[in-house]
Amino acid sequence: MTKASDLFVAALEAEGVEYVFGIPGEENLDLLESLRTSSIKLVLTRHEQAAGFMAATYGRLTGKAGVCLSTLGPGATNLVTAAAYAQLGAMPMLMITGQKPIKTSKQGHFQIVDVVDTLRPLTKYTRQIVSADAIPARVREAFRRAEEERPGATHLELPQDIAADPTEARLIPASYSRRPLAEDKAIAHAAAAIMRARHPILMVGAGANRKATARQLRALIAKLRIPFFTTQMGKGVVDETDPLWLGNAALSDHDFVHRAIDAADCIVNIGHDVIEKPPFFMREGRRTVIHVNYAGAEVDAVYFPQIEVIGDIANAVWQLSEAIEPQPHWDFAFFDRVRNALDAQIDERNADPRYPLVPQRLVADVRIAMGERDIVCLDNGLYKLWFARGYRCRRPNTLLLDNALATMGAGLPSAMAARIVHPDRRVLAVCGDGGFMMNSQEIETAVRLGLDLTVLVLRDDAYGMIKWKQAHERYPSFGMDLGNPDFVKYAQSYGARGHRPASTDEFLPLLQRALDTPSVDLIEVPIDYADDDRILNEDIPRLSAAVR
Repeated sequence: MTKASDLFVAALEAEGVEYVFGIPGEENLDLLESLRTSSIKLVLTRHEQAAGFMAATYGRLTGKAGVCLSTLGPGATNLVTAAAYAQLGAMPMLMITGQKPIKTSKQGHFQIVDVVDTLRPLTKYTRQIVSADAIPARVREAFRRAEEERPGATHLELPQDIAADPTEARLIPASYSRRPLAEDKAIAHAAAAIMRARHPILMVGAGANRKATARQLRALIAKLRIPFFTTQMGKGVVDETDPLWLGNAALSDHDFVHRAIDAADCIVNIGHDVIEKPPFFMREGRRTVIHVNYAGAEVDAVYFPQIEVIGDIANAVWQLSEAIEPQPHWDFAFFDRVRNALDAQIDERNADPRYPLVPQRLVADVRIAMGERDIVCLDNGLYKLWFARGYRCRRPNTLLLDNALATMGAGLPSAMAARIVHPDRRVLAVCGDGGFMMNSQEIETAVRLGLDLTVLVLRDDAYGMIKWKQAHERYPSFGMDLGNPDFVKYAQSYGARGHRPASTDEFLPLLQRALDTPSVDLIEVPIDYADDDRILNEDIPRLSAAVR
């Protein structure tokens, strides 16, 4: 006979689980003891939300479900935002929550919340385990659902009395499976449309961010020399220093890349996930749009592709590469002019000496400091648009941003998970002061774990993006300004190192020293978004429209 909690942990080990992130409670004590004697490391955090963000990021970087743990009631409800983060962002994750005994109860409804039903809209699979004998099947199914395309969040609730029960159940090994391949006629139809076009263009989305797909995409672009652009969560799938890169669809319209889109007569969307903000708006009869993905397109008012190639994306890209030859009538001259104008606009403020820093100078300096394999993890704020547009990624998953749930508070936990997964790479968290303070307590976790991590806190003493939107809508400034601690002393109080440059010229050398020093470093930098409304809503539309 085996104790149920031991069997549960053995099932996690069989799935290759290395870490469990979270905060246990009294309902998890049997599971906690089983974890103590296992090969799995418990990463104790200061908030369950941060644990969920870390587990989701682990899943994003590895393709294996990250695992997080909480107790019942308030601990479980603290995972709700992280569940949505993983589910919308297609990050494989398993949440494990405790519960009071279900066979007998001595505490009435104290702390009782229906966690399974609470998480149902935010997960691919959620179950309460009502029998120790059901553990192998439930765990295997939770991992299968979390990791299969499209990945996402799953949840298992392990009640206190079930965890202590004996069982003779045995683990269920993972089955061998392969994703279906795109049908030959669909490939032929798409290939014919691409070769027939005069101005084809490729769009690389979040679903293409898989190792095999990235390899096949690079081969296809090298062969056909068709220009490409990316969505925010598709950044880095193909090297963005490639001269065929036309930019990132950080804005939904009127950017330089949208001038190229408007001129294209065939757009091949590889791995587009409609959960992202629309990279462009379809209008009836304007062009042929080809959808290449694991599943059919979710049609809405701005996205209704005429051709769908459904199946394993990497294989579909390979099949298209085999079926298509470069065509003499393809004309990319206008795309070249768009690219040159975009490059000039991106680079025009890279050396801006003003202090507080302007976001373009910040992005340029961060790009200089970070190697091509190093990882930047963004929280959510106005700076995200500038990183999406101006930070040229050389490799996949080297700029982790969230353009799905787009929640604040994830930047620091995401960076901590990235450092755990990739201890050989430098990792930088970039957070606004608002987002940073939502999970700033995890600085203690990073120090306790001995992580080598740099945190960049951009200070404008406001919820800057919404304040910008408020001003753009011509509303008076109201309800957006906030106070902040002395971030240097705040970091030092946790045992981290705190820094504050006195000028723009001091920032880059300070950042480089922090990245090269094995410690937790926090750099507070004042940022100036005053020009952003004019640049994003006036200058960029005007300059991009002038490209002829």
